[in-house]
Amino acid sequence: MKLAKSLLLSTAAGLIAVGGAQAADLPVKAKAVEYVKVCSLYGPGFYYIPGTDTCIKLGGYMRIDVLGNTNVDSNGNTNGASGAQNRYTNGYTWRSRADVNIDTRTATEYGVVRTFFDAVYQWTSDTYAANGAGSLYGPVGTAAGPYNAGQGNVAYGTVGVWYAFIQFAGFTMGKAVSQFAAPWTIYPGNTVDSLVGGGGGNTGVNQFTYTFDFGQGVTASLGVQDQSGYTQAGILNTTGANAVSFGASNYAGTMAPDIVGKILVDQAWGLIQGSFAVHQNRAGYYGNVEGNGAPQDKWGYAGQLAFSLKNLPTGPGDVINVQGVYTNGATRYNIQDLASPAGSAVMYSGISSVGLGMAPDSVYSGAAGSQQHLVSTWGMRGAFTHNWDPYWNTSLYGAYASVQYGNGKDIVCAAFQAVNAGVTKCNPDYTIGQVGLVTRWTPVKNLTFSADVTYTMLDQNMAGKVNVTTAGAAVGKNGDFQLKDQNSWTFLLRAQRNW
Repeated sequence: MKLAKSLLLSTAAGLIAVGGAQAADLPVKAKAVEYVKVCSLYGPGFYYIPGTDTCIKLGGYMRIDVLGNTNVDSNGNTNGASGAQNRYTNGYTWRSRADVNIDTRTATEYGVVRTFFDAVYQWTSDTYAANGAGSLYGPVGTAAGPYNAGQGNVAYGTVGVWYAFIQFAGFTMGKAVSQFAAPWTIYPGNTVDSLVGGGGGNTGVNQFTYTFDFGQGVTASLGVQDQSGYTQAGILNTTGANAVSFGASNYAGTMAPDIVGKILVDQAWGLIQGSFAVHQNRAGYYGNVEGNGAPQDKWGYAGQLAFSLKNLPTGPGDVINVQGVYTNGATRYNIQDLASPAGSAVMYSGISSVGLGMAPDSVYSGAAGSQQHLVSTWGMRGAFTHNWDPYWNTSLYGAYASVQYGNGKDIVCAAFQAVNAGVTKCNPDYTIGQVGLVTRWTPVKNLTFSADVTYTMLDQNMAGKVNVTTAGAAVGKNGDFQLKDQNSWTFLLRAQRNW
């Protein structure tokens, strides 16, 4: 019996040993593949980056624009070769653009850490080169074009950074939408970029801002933002006056960023927002010579009120957006950087007349001891958008801005009339009015076709004539131009696919 037990135990031990050896020889099981998982914490479109607790969302759009009666994007045929209204004037501008953005978010004990990046790549037909030289096809705004006279190098275009910022524990750091801007930036219901009547711009500005969240849709923000990118409208030295300009801009280096803040109440019925900005104006030396002294720095300011009404009785999704603004020495917070021709020096009508309307922050005479005189503006813009059905909507929009030189009017006129003997009435104050209509068709989700027409009117206060010489070469004529009110129109066709 003892012998039988010993044999059974020996056999079992042997089997266990053999089984262990065989198990050790088997291949190790591979780790499970980490599949991309949906992140539902921050809304649709977010996914976890594999192996991390960070969520990411990719987005962007493809946009094709064709603009009628314009030489540069949506600014209209208003000056230079485009303002000639003759055979040297382009009838359209064409642009193709791709936008890509990356949004990442990570939950931490201090709240969500967010980074956002938005870049744009585009090709735009550029301005006419004047007097038979043909059109240039290179990056808009560069002096280097054309890149290739035979247009063989078709890959050239422009690259831009709209936004690049970090948000953490209530702070926004980097290139983000200005806190001064209304939630719809420069588009209360329109598609074109050129509306006056409110500041903030549609692209980001470098800033460092803290936002207080009080709950119930109530927030307050306070911070500083770079003034050199978008809010320097000009410090005019009137000694540079000529036939189509009240002076030449003369900036010193920047010393203080703009101080910007807002209070926003955003709820189901709509929203109301109040915002302000403080802006330093710092001129260069008299005569551009160190040691000659310079005008004292002057601080300007801007205030804006915006509201939006939703749930209108006219139909689901209909909305009214309106904003009003006042500035003193901070003009770009009304006449934003894309609002040309409102902020440009001239508007031509054919080759017989010209309207002058410059919108600087301040003016000074250039003589030793002269000081800056701040320019004041006020304006408004708004739109009503009606949805006809889930596929069609129309927006009626308008904008208005008034520019007033105040105590700087006399020094402007003294310099301007000294070089333009034909000016019989001098008053640099002016107003700009704009009205437009856009209709959009969205046949399938995220694909929209738009048709937008805008009419712009310049009401200026000059009379008499100016003799355009150097600038006249660009419009096909040297000689006298009558000073009078001007108008222009642009037409935009757009196809856009969001993703």
